Amino acid sequence: MKMGKDCLGLDSENTKKPIIVVEGKSDVDKVSKIVDAHFVITNGSEISRETISYLQRLSSSRKIIVLTDPDYPGLRIRNIVSNNVPGVFHAYVDRSKSIKGKKLGVAECDEEEIRRALSKLVKFEYDEKNEIISSFNLFSLGLTGKNNSKELREKVFKHFDLGYGNAKTLAKHLSLAGISLEEVKEFIKNNENCK
Repeated sequence: MKMGKDCLGLDSENTKKPIIVVEGKSDVDKVSKIVDAHFVITNGSEISRETISYLQRLSSSRKIIVLTDPDYPGLRIRNIVSNNVPGVFHAYVDRSKSIKGKKLGVAECDEEEIRRALSKLVKFEYDEKNEIISSFNLFSLGLTGKNNSKELREKVFKHFDLGYGNAKTLAKHLSLAGISLEEVKEFIKNNENCK
């Protein structure tokens, strides 16, 4: 079942379908079964200047969604697109649900996981009201400097639907998504299994 008037907020009859940025044809094959959208394929992490220019032109009239694999090349593509295209939304598939055999990626997810990711779009925008979460804040919460810090960061990334990454990426994503230090503290406090 394709999403018509869906989590992307557009009717499938709408001529201004969202643009979903993916890494390869297998991702298009998988995601196009779920949502009616136009796709831009990056063909790996070396996203071309032409592709960036194309996305910049489209961003004034279309919703741009980045849906890349939960790995380093996928994160690299996200960063390149975010740094060059205004108003981009991000959809993150759960890394643990993106593995099939020895492959990791969007194409390996089941349809339910892709629907979930597309229903929880994140937009990173700098706003002076956003609290800047510092490396000291991460340390004081146990998100760095402890034996289980990596696992705890992964739980925070997952809970707030911010993808994955290292401590620096977590601090940036929390700040840009407008998630406060208090919200992170509350999540850790209420989930004793996080410690």
